Amino acid sequence: TPAGPGVTPGFRNEPDTDPALAANREWGRRILARVPESRLGLDTIAAARIDDEAALERVVQTAADRGRAWGELPGAERAAVLHRAGIALAANRDRLIEVMAAETGKTIAEADPEISEAIDFAHYYAERARELDHVQGAVFVPPKLTVVTPPWNFPVAIPAGGVLAALAAGSGVVIKPAKLAQRSGAVMVEALWEAGIPRDLLALVDIGERELGRQLVAHPAVDRVILTGAYETAQLFRSFRPDLPLLAETSGKNAIIVTPSADLDLAASDVVKSAFGHAGQKCSAASLVILVGSVAKSERFRRQLVDAATSLRVGYPEHPQSQMGPIIEPANGKLLHALTQLGIGEEWLVEPKQLDATGRLWSPGIRAGVAPGSYFHLTEFFGPVLGVMHAKDLDEAIRLQNAVDYGLTAGLHSLDSDEVATWIDQVEAGNLYVNRGITGAIVQRQPFGGWKRSAVGAGAKAGGPNYLFGLGEWMPERGSSSTTLHLRGLEKRVSELIEASQSALDYESFDLLRRSALSDEVAWAEEYNAVKDVSGVGVERNLFRYRPLPVAVRIGEAASLGEGLRVLAAGLLTKAPLTVSTAVELPKPVRTILGARDIRVVREGDGEWLARVAEQGVGASRVRLVGGDASALAQALGGTPDVAVWSHPVTPSGRVELLPFLHEQAISITNHRFGNPTTISDGVI
Repeated sequence: TPAGPGVTPGFRNEPDTDPALAANREWGRRILARVPESRLGLDTIAAARIDDEAALERVVQTAADRGRAWGELPGAERAAVLHRAGIALAANRDRLIEVMAAETGKTIAEADPEISEAIDFAHYYAERARELDHVQGAVFVPPKLTVVTPPWNFPVAIPAGGVLAALAAGSGVVIKPAKLAQRSGAVMVEALWEAGIPRDLLALVDIGERELGRQLVAHPAVDRVILTGAYETAQLFRSFRPDLPLLAETSGKNAIIVTPSADLDLAASDVVKSAFGHAGQKCSAASLVILVGSVAKSERFRRQLVDAATSLRVGYPEHPQSQMGPIIEPANGKLLHALTQLGIGEEWLVEPKQLDATGRLWSPGIRAGVAPGSYFHLTEFFGPVLGVMHAKDLDEAIRLQNAVDYGLTAGLHSLDSDEVATWIDQVEAGNLYVNRGITGAIVQRQPFGGWKRSAVGAGAKAGGPNYLFGLGEWMPERGSSSTTLHLRGLEKRVSELIEASQSALDYESFDLLRRSALSDEVAWAEEYNAVKDVSGVGVERNLFRYRPLPVAVRIGEAASLGEGLRVLAAGLLTKAPLTVSTAVELPKPVRTILGARDIRVVREGDGEWLARVAEQGVGASRVRLVGGDASALAQALGGTPDVAVWSHPVTPSGRVELLPFLHEQAISITNHRFGNPTTISDGVI
C-alpha cells in the first residue's frame, strides 16, 4: 500500500500465495492430500463444548473481567498483540486451508485469499487501535465483552475479522462459530492463542442448546454482538434483548447490470465468476443479471454466459482441478426450490444438476425470464443459481436493482461514462463495482458492508476506517475555552444556526457549540466530504466516500439546549434530511432557520415521543438520541433491526458526531482495457 492521505500507517495488504511458483504448487498438493482424513480443530472444539448455564456464566464473567483490564491498556499495546496475531495466522496458512477444504468444501483458490484477508484484519485493526486514543474532542470507552457469531460461508476471515476488531477496541471476546464451520473457527482461534492472546480473554464456545445460545446473546454483561448472517437472525437476537447493541452484516440480493455499451465478453465472465464462485455461497454473490435493451436479445452474450457456466469444473476441493466446490450441506428449503423449480414465465438457460448422492454437489444453474417483483427477484438464495432479468433502459434496470430490501453489493458493466455516472449516483448499495466482479472485497482497499437490510447497527464497513468506532462508546473531552468567538470557516447553514442560538446560550455553551462546529468542519474537509483512493493501485480505482441519509434527531428531557444544537449543527453540515423531536424549547430564530431548510420540528416530552414511536415508528433508519433512554426507545421500536440508534453523550468531536448522518460507500472501478489505462470514470467521480 503506497503512502498517501488516508492510508493507515504501517499497514500493507498480505499477498496471496502465487500458484505460478512450482514450490507453491507442491505445497498446495501436500495440503490437499491431507484433506480427506483431516481432523484439525476437532479436539479444540470438543473442549469448548458448554452444556449448562453455570459453565456459560463462568466463561462470560471471566472474559468480561479480562476485557476490562485489556481495555485499560493503551491502543499501542493492543496493537502489538494484534500484529503478532497476524504473523501467527500467516504461519498457519496451510492448516487453515486444510480445515476449510475438509469442513466447508472450499477450493484452495478460494481458501487462500480468505487467509490473506484474516491477516489483513489483524494488521489493519492493530493500527486503527492506536487511533482510538487520539480522537480530538472525544474519549473512547472500550466495551468489556463482545460476542462474535460468524457465518459458515467465510469460516476464517469473517470470524477473525470480528474477533480482531473487538480485541483492537479493547474488549474481551466470546466467539461461537457457526455449527457448520466450527473446526475452521477453532483452528483460527488456536492461531490467535499461539500469538499470545490469553484463552480467558478470547474464549471459544460450542453451545449445546438453543436456550444457552439465547442466554449468551441476551446476557447483561455483553456490551456488543457482532453478527454476520441472515437478517432473520438479527431479528431473532433482538427478540431476545430489544436493546441489544448489535453490529451485523446480514443478507444480500445482488445484481449486475449489463448495458449495450458493455464489453459483453468481459461481462459474461464477471457475471459467472460473481454468481458461482464459492458455489454461490457469498452474501456478495451475483444472484441476478439485468440485461438492458439489446443485450437481452444478444445471442453472443447468451452463448458466452452459458459457455462460461457450463465449462466450470465442479468437484470436491481435494481435486486441484475443481473450480467450484460443493455447497455446505445438502440443498433444502428455499435453495432446493431455486435449484429445481421455475417461476411463471421462467425457463432454464442452464439447468442445475445434482452431481452425486450427497446432495451437496450441484452444477451451476441459470434461469431466464425472471419477472420484476417475482419470488426469485426479491429473495436471497445461498447457492449456485443465477436469474436473468430484462430492462428497457438503464433507469429501469436501476429500479429493478434497487427494488430489493437489501443493499450489499451491486455491479455495472458499461463503457459509457454517462451511464457510469448515472448508476453511481442512483444505486442503493454499500459496495459498488464497475466493469469487474462484485465479490472479493479487500481490507482497506474495498471496505465491506451494505445499506438497507444488509446492515444492522452503526453501518461502519468491516476493514474500513470507522469500524472500531462503533464497537465502544464515546465520552466528551471538552478541551479549553477560546479567547475569540469568530465563526470564520463555517458553512453558512451552520453559522446561521449558531448565530440564531447565541442569545439563548451562556458564554461557555456558546463557545463549546462554536468549537464543536469548527471540529466538524475539519472532519468534513479531511474525511467525510472527500472521495479517497488510499490504495492507489492504478489499474483499478478503489474509492471510499460518504453519502447523507435521513436521520431522526431526538432531544430528550435530560438534554441541554447546547447539546441539542451541537447535534443539529453536525446534521446540517452533512445535508442529511432531518426530522427533529425535542423536549427542550428551541429558540424561535433557530426554529425559523430549521423551517427554512424544510426540517420539521415537533415539541413533545419523552413519554409522548415514545408513545408516538411505538405507534408510528421514527420515519428514518437512524436516530440520534440526545439525553434520552436508549433502552426505552428500543422497547418502543420493538427491537427492530431496521433502526440504528446513536445514544452516546454528545461530544465536541466532528470525527465522532458526523458519523450518524452518513452512509459509507466503497466503489471499485476497473481502470484499464487490456492493460491500457482508460478514461471511462474520469470526471465521473
